[in-house]
Amino acid sequence: MYSDILLPMVTYPDASSKRVATSATSLAKGLGAQLHAVALEVDVPDISNALSNALIDLPKLIRDAEAASHARGERLLRIVADRAASLGIEFRLDSIRVRESMFAPFAASAARYHDLSAIGWEPGNPTARVVAEALIFESGRPVVLLPDAETPDLGHVAIAWDASRVAARAVADALPFLRNANAISILVVTDEKPIREKGGAELLSDFLAKRGLRSSTHLVRAAGRGIGETLQAEAQKRGSELLVMGAYGHSRLRQFVLGGATSGILQDLRMPVLLSH
Repeated sequence: MYSDILLPMVTYPDASSKRVATSATSLAKGLGAQLHAVALEVDVPDISNALSNALIDLPKLIRDAEAASHARGERLLRIVADRAASLGIEFRLDSIRVRESMFAPFAASAARYHDLSAIGWEPGNPTARVVAEALIFESGRPVVLLPDAETPDLGHVAIAWDASRVAARAVADALPFLRNANAISILVVTDEKPIREKGGAELLSDFLAKRGLRSSTHLVRAAGRGIGETLQAEAQKRGSELLVMGAYGHSRLRQFVLGGATSGILQDLRMPVLLSH
């Protein structure tokens, strides 16, 4: 089971969505876990000099940016607190002031002391994307990406299966979701890349059955679609509300190099996705 979930929320230059704050709280409720919400507030370095102060009053601009970041963080934490109280779940609220470049390393480090992380995935918020990528590839913990939409109950879980190491890791990390699910669909895309283990889906179904979990297997074709699009479309077609998949990629000099499926998911997130690396 998951005992605690980390929810990092960015506040600069743009804030995380309010809907993500409520969705993560509902996620914690469904899993019976404590939610630890952290507002990442900006600490702007003072690089002012006499000329910049005379021209634009840089110290005031810095104070205003930090004050706005703090206010956004307070609003997001208040939303979490109100929602958590209404749902009757345990929660912790924190805020941390660091430079914007440290948002991602801080979140990845903090995630190592939690069972699961949740973060909003918003196309128009590049800072949230950087934090999400760090959580996925640097934390060593599973991450649920939440779209800027109402999160359903996650009662039907789809597993993207290719018999790989990262897929197996994702299934193990997702067991608390799978045990809570009323339906499990195993999706195997047959025309995207060679599948080494032809009977891998059936073996996974047996693995789940030994743990009292019933599942169904579905062979699907990308038919020219991107793999991320295919997996989400097929999952939603079958009524799935959460997609579980391994995350391919690594970091080189802090530039993330993503695998095809992972890149496709991050480019067009349509549903909650649990990613494990």
